[in-house]
Amino acid sequence: MQVDQSVLMRQDAGAVVRLTLNDPGRFNALSDEMILALSVEIAALGKRPDVRVVVIAAAGKAFCAGHDLRQMQAGRADADGGQERFAALFAQCGAMMQSLSALPQIVIAEVQGVATAAGCQLVASCDMAVAADTARFGVNGVNLGLFCSTPMVALTRKVPASVAMEMLTTGEFILAPRAREVGLINRVVAADALRAATDALAGVVSGKLGTALRLGKAAFWAQQELPVGPAYEVAARAMVDNMMHPDTAEGIDAFLEKRPAKWAADS
Repeated sequence: MQVDQSVLMRQDAGAVVRLTLNDPGRFNALSDEMILALSVEIAALGKRPDVRVVVIAAAGKAFCAGHDLRQMQAGRADADGGQERFAALFAQCGAMMQSLSALPQIVIAEVQGVATAAGCQLVASCDMAVAADTARFGVNGVNLGLFCSTPMVALTRKVPASVAMEMLTTGEFILAPRAREVGLINRVVAADALRAATDALAGVVSGKLGTALRLGKAAFWAQQELPVGPAYEVAARAMVDNMMHPDTAEGIDAFLEKRPAKWAADS
């Protein structure tokens, strides 16, 4: 499938790259075109050591309404009733979501509106999220007779099981303050301050040593589902690798000597 770049805008600003879902007419649904465009950009960014933060934002009123239901229903005209197409869709979407945690950079969702079903999954798949106080989050497929099983994977790794189960079985939305309370998002701000708040957070993170961020993020996701003992082994290896980096030695020396660190430009 050819990449449709019109559904996804990209803006580079130094060590921060902003990807904006740009299909407001379809409420930025995760259509085949959107999933492919995101997958291509994420793969390209993974090769950019000069980029430290990726922001995922959206144009229009909605952040992301989940999968494109019209595209999905069209698959029922296939000889197998859509089974092969559905399997491919969920596999491709799942791979794209996993690529966000595999990305060396820190990924921040900027949520200005509703994030539902796979749109909520997209938020949960990011490392952090900043939301407008008017944003809403839900995994609402059950209202249509379709349990949000794939969004559930990312959601249950961000919020307590009882909260996830309530959202998945009732199909009800939670508002941004509640989403922050349960750990789905990090910060809630007024809608007119959303871009500034996201940029501020991205600026703080992008100012850190890139090597430390890359090693730390990889270790964070690798240890998360492990028992305590193996988790410490993963974390210890990451600490050793980090300590062996020349810029880490410089950073510690600078702290001890009470002076600014002089890191290499590409670190």
